[in-house]
Amino acid sequence: MDSYFARDVQELFNLGKRAEFLRMLELVLRQSGGMLEITSLAKHTGVSRPTLGVWLDILQITHVAFLLRPFEAGGRREILAQPKVYGFDTGFVRFARGWEDLHTEDLGLLWEHLVLDTLRAAPCRNIRFWRDKQQRGMDFVLPRGRETVDAIECKWNPDAFEPRGLKAFRENYPKGRNFLLSPGVRHRSIRNLGGLEVVALPIEMLREEMVGSPAPRTG
Repeated sequence: MDSYFARDVQELFNLGKRAEFLRMLELVLRQSGGMLEITSLAKHTGVSRPTLGVWLDILQITHVAFLLRPFEAGGRREILAQPKVYGFDTGFVRFARGWEDLHTEDLGLLWEHLVLDTLRAAPCRNIRFWRDKQQRGMDFVLPRGRETVDAIECKWNPDAFEPRGLKAFRENYPKGRNFLLSPGVRHRSIRNLGGLEVVALPIEMLREEMVGSPAPRTG
């Protein structure tokens, strides 16, 4: 992190507040995979919200963090403004969170990072997430055209998939494909979960599945 600040931040952006910036980076990595808490970041970093906005832009420009925007197209009671944040490296995320022995929920969060990396490399350039005010959500959604939206859920254990979020999403956006990504899935298969057709995929097939379909529109 010291090397990153000296070589990629200070040299390129002439930024002087080293301790505050690295503190912000550590806090972003701790939040990785969750909703970005701007107010908390500003409070614990000791900088203003405008300064914090500039620093978050630097993290994105240098590919250290990725802000995932919420998807909305007129559905009911959706979260519209607050993004999620993902750190660039699962090792740094684990270090920042102080994880030594990984639990199932930890593995699930890190797996979500790997799926996002694969989507970005596919490349899918309009990746979003979806969540409503009842805390039902989908990990990733990919708009394809005006009304069609693919939905992706990531699970470390495929048997732990619970279709509550997918059913809520499809009530608002009925057109599109549904995917389940899990390291426990070895072959492509189609499952009926909660009355919805879901394609279970190994991550090795995700790029082919995405590239073989009409490309998500860019945003």
